[in-house]
Amino acid sequence: MSAADGEAALTAAEVRSLFADLADLPVLVLAVSGGPDSTALLMLAARWRKARKRGPKLVAVTVDHGLRAEARREAFAVKRLARSLGVTHRTLRWSGRKPSAGLQEAARLARYWLLADAARKSSARHVVTAHTLDDQAETVLIRLTRGSGVGGLAAMARVASLPGSGGAIALVRPLLEVRKARLLATLRKAGIAYADDPSNRDPRFTRVRLRDAMPALEREGLKAERLALLARRVRRSEAALEAVVDAAAAALAQGLWPAGGPIALPAAPFGRLPSEVTLRLLGRAIACAGDEGPVELGKLESLHAALESGLADSSGAARFRRTLAGAIVTCSDGRLLVERAPARRSRAAPKRP
Repeated sequence: MSAADGEAALTAAEVRSLFADLADLPVLVLAVSGGPDSTALLMLAARWRKARKRGPKLVAVTVDHGLRAEARREAFAVKRLARSLGVTHRTLRWSGRKPSAGLQEAARLARYWLLADAARKSSARHVVTAHTLDDQAETVLIRLTRGSGVGGLAAMARVASLPGSGGAIALVRPLLEVRKARLLATLRKAGIAYADDPSNRDPRFTRVRLRDAMPALEREGLKAERLALLARRVRRSEAALEAVVDAAAAALAQGLWPAGGPIALPAAPFGRLPSEVTLRLLGRAIACAGDEGPVELGKLESLHAALESGLADSSGAARFRRTLAGAIVTCSDGRLLVERAPARRSRAAPKRP
């Protein structure tokens, strides 16, 4: 018996509710790989749009990562299904060399970059993906294993900024509270076939190993719904913490922070704030002033601990000077200063004989 056999297909009323907040948008780009989840997304979105007098234009986009020989055939199958549903379809390809390490993450980022490009060319500001409740639960588990902080455990939001779009395009996950088994039941009821990607069963990948562990965890009460509930509660806490950090930033540093710094904060009031707030405030300042990308939480925590120790000891604070992520943090004369670190000297290449 398949996982979908014990589940009911989604009803028309449920589908209307899932897509209701997207009804007034001009264009939606649907990310459709051809697997069961995204095939269900394509079918459900097409049926929802057809039942409406007006609504967004739908553009289905399939990304061929060039990693499997079957991908081209699967993209063609999606195109054929999209055409039968009255949806425009495009296939985009990830060209160039592929990394030997971190392949899944690189493929995910490449997919988002290509989807962002497709959205811009379609005049769309929203890309829709088929992430499910099961995906959310797996994401929470993955981030637990990596020691993520509060922000990481909040996992995926229904609406977020699409990676690679610079905040100009939204990523929407309307199926985030739907179990995969219900999507399978919906496809089976409609008689629609889908592709089977063997990498989704490859134990070399962390997500696959955790997926295989889920039945045992569910027997102990740690169901996907519980993990998703944890993510929602953590996201609520995350929003509250960020609001406090916003207020602290406004109180300690008047006006906008200039990119590249300098960002000056009064050391004594800074030191009186709760540690989680000063950690986040420091992280924001380093991200704004630095030029080496995202600030790693573990490294930020180490710098923050050293700064707290220095602030507790006036002589230690006077000597404090650290660099992180392309920013330099100093503390002297009662002032915490975060600014762009000097460019690193590159070692001269040896001359050819």
